[in-house]
Amino acid sequence: MTEIPPAWEWRPAEVRRIGHRVTELITEHLTTLPEQPAWQAYRGEVPPADAGPVDLDQVLDEIAEQVMPYPFGNGHPRYAAWVNSPPHVLGAYADALAATLNPSVAGGDHAAVHVEREVIRVFRELAGFPEAGTGLLVSGGSMATLTAFAVARHRAAERHGLDVRRDGLAGRRFVLYLGTEGHGTARKAAELLGFGSANVRLIPSDADHRMRPDLLREQVEADLATDVIPVAVMASTGTVNTGAIDPLAEIAEICAEHELWLHVDGSYGGPAVLLLDAYADTRTALSAVDSIALDPHKWLYTPVDAGLVLLRDRQLTRDAFSLVPPYLRTEDEPWFSEFGFEQTRPFRALKVWAQLRHLGLDGYRQLIARDLAIADRLAAAVDADAALELLAHGLSVVCFRCSGATDEENRAILAELQRQGRAFLAGTTVDGRFAFRACVVNPRMSSADAEAILDAVHAARANH
Repeated sequence: MTEIPPAWEWRPAEVRRIGHRVTELITEHLTTLPEQPAWQAYRGEVPPADAGPVDLDQVLDEIAEQVMPYPFGNGHPRYAAWVNSPPHVLGAYADALAATLNPSVAGGDHAAVHVEREVIRVFRELAGFPEAGTGLLVSGGSMATLTAFAVARHRAAERHGLDVRRDGLAGRRFVLYLGTEGHGTARKAAELLGFGSANVRLIPSDADHRMRPDLLREQVEADLATDVIPVAVMASTGTVNTGAIDPLAEIAEICAEHELWLHVDGSYGGPAVLLLDAYADTRTALSAVDSIALDPHKWLYTPVDAGLVLLRDRQLTRDAFSLVPPYLRTEDEPWFSEFGFEQTRPFRALKVWAQLRHLGLDGYRQLIARDLAIADRLAAAVDADAALELLAHGLSVVCFRCSGATDEENRAILAELQRQGRAFLAGTTVDGRFAFRACVVNPRMSSADAEAILDAVHAARANH
């Protein structure tokens, strides 16, 4: 009988020793971040992966020297660029435990399936969706939106006598509606689903960067007078660019009137809307939508990847994806793989569940409210600074620029800011003007860090 290779079968003592070394790497990284640059370009050299085998300790030494010193930056207290939160420590460890089990969460009766169902229940109830609804943990907002639009396409095709799963689009034009501030995910989904980006109708925004319902109505009614098939509208509860929240109740009314699917992109702002009383009106409107995209790996501080799609119509979702014939389907424990594209699915739910258990909804409310307060202080400081110009502030997004400087000069200032590494912001465009964009989804950031970010901007302007 062939023996198990020694490189595979580790003794308990070796598992513990390497585990302790990994824990030390995690501890060193997370506890020394404030003293490190907010970001620096990679100056290491990745050892060739095919030059092994090498000793376990050498592998960890190489990770410590060539990987850990060059992070993306999102754990740093003065990182406020894209919507990338620092990881909660429990989430990082839960991810390791999930990888240790290494299940495929396509379905079946094992722990990972039940944990995912529990996570979905929590968010379904927060959103006011019925018990008959469904959901999936996915890689992120992009896959959540693609999943939702695939179901919307199935419904729209059925209503026009088309079997889109068998025959494709059958030469018909399917149309999506998106605000000009909406996420590019919708365009990607339109291309992948065969609609084509030319069939994404862009609805202009108002002065507060929110989709205009009156113009949405005009466009839908104009399309209904032709031979195109209107499929869905994507509204936002917190656009990534400016943090704007679309007028959801008015949009939902238009969608209901014209039997349009309403998908809400809550990938960034969803947690604030679901948890904070300040957004109760928007949360109430969510109960009327057809699908929602959420990203726990954004404003719930869960390690990547952890996206979530909620869908109101369980049976329709199953019809859009399942390859199990209707006469063989069972209602007691259908597999997750019948409700989405992935067949082999990772155990994403453990880290989300663990953090929810540990922090509780009230704990999350406090953390998100704190991020919002820091962003408000940053916006107020920008507004009070004659050398800076505030262009937009919504949720925890603050967009601003250096006064009296051209777009080209502001771009150069941002590049210098990033090069110096004292703080890290992203660049964007607001109303046609280049801006620095800060997004606070970082409980490690303090008021002092927010002030330090502006100091770094001034220093970059002086040095660029």
